[in-house]
Amino acid sequence: MIETIIISVFILGYLGIAFEHSLKIDKLIPALIMMAIIWGLISYFDLTVFEIDTKNKELMPYKLKSVLNYFLGHTAEILVFLIGAMTIVETVDFFNGFATIKRLIKTKNKIKILWIICFLAFILSAIIDNLTATIVLITILQKLVSDKNLKLWYAGMIIVAANAGGAWSPIGDITTTMLWIGEKVSIVALVKYLIIPSLVCMIIPTYVASKYNVFKGEISPPKNNEMENPYGFKILIIGLSSIVFVPIFKIFTGLPPYFGMMLSLAVVATIAEFFNYSLIKNPKIQASNHSPVHHALTKIEMPSILFFLGILMAVGALEALGIVFGVGQWLVSTFENVDWILFEGLDIVVFVLGFLSAAIDNVPLVAASMGMFGEAIDNPLWHGIAYAAGTGGSMVIIGSAAGVVAMGMEKIDFMWYLKKIAFLAFIGYLAGFITFILLRDYVL
Repeated sequence: MIETIIISVFILGYLGIAFEHSLKIDKLIPALIMMAIIWGLISYFDLTVFEIDTKNKELMPYKLKSVLNYFLGHTAEILVFLIGAMTIVETVDFFNGFATIKRLIKTKNKIKILWIICFLAFILSAIIDNLTATIVLITILQKLVSDKNLKLWYAGMIIVAANAGGAWSPIGDITTTMLWIGEKVSIVALVKYLIIPSLVCMIIPTYVASKYNVFKGEISPPKNNEMENPYGFKILIIGLSSIVFVPIFKIFTGLPPYFGMMLSLAVVATIAEFFNYSLIKNPKIQASNHSPVHHALTKIEMPSILFFLGILMAVGALEALGIVFGVGQWLVSTFENVDWILFEGLDIVVFVLGFLSAAIDNVPLVAASMGMFGEAIDNPLWHGIAYAAGTGGSMVIIGSAAGVVAMGMEKIDFMWYLKKIAFLAFIGYLAGFITFILLRDYVL
């Protein structure tokens, strides 16, 4: 009975997020409310909470405080990482560093810009992860396009392309990183199995979108009143290099990515302070007396940070109650022995997993799958899960970290995305998944 009430609270909260514009409330409000109420009900009624035992493929009861701290710690890792990435990007922007990239995009043709942005998102997300790549590209987009509606379309396509690019890299998405660290996939095999399906997942929706009327003609760039900054290009290179350093630091130390991001932020902030001090001393240049990092921290999207906190902790509660694990087991028992055209039983399970990752955070879904399946490292099943969890979330804007941060930065409406971008994300997801099956069965 109580679990039914908890699920109902989650659904109502989800609807509150979906219809934030109709209700005239910010999405962080229903997210925080459902987080507090769900965990409050769990505590008040002393419900049993679990963690997944991946070795024995079962749920193990744990104390509430331990489980709560576990999910808060996992959520905090993502939030601290996000704050660091946003602050580095805003520090680069403080020196007008992104003007360099903006100048490289010389075309005003909307379709050419669409392809350039999507390929940049695809490549960058594999190197610096899909979340950070989205932050960087949305920042550039804001300087490149003035039309609000067109910006929303570009931002939607950045989400699709960034999630596709993150799926084939062990550091491109948090779920592929989980599978890599959990010794379910190796780097070489992951790239071999998924780079072509992921590329298809990006190219198909981009091609279809390029036929839409919104991408016909040329853009009208915003009026550029920004002065050239002598340190702009240098801080851009330093900022991007520091972000690329994060996965390298993780590989060598084994520490969570936010440690590397905090070190990178400290280095960028130190260099930025010296640059700004040099500008202040130069009487020919009008420089800001504000600390670059302090200025950057005032510009980051705190509503998105709080929204992340609410939605991830609420989903964590469903995982703690064993609901997510139970859904996974039901999928396996229902479709395990079903064969349909190209798809074997577990293929259907993996395919549906992609849809679930659009509604529920893909992290607990992948964690649950790691506990349910015992296949050896680099079994195609794990690569299928990496693809589905990484790209399926594009179908709903809050189905991925990239979507949530873009939603905050560009104020994208949940229902607008569902009406305009979800279909494009779906056909990309489907085309990529079919490509994965064909390559697995007939080529690799």
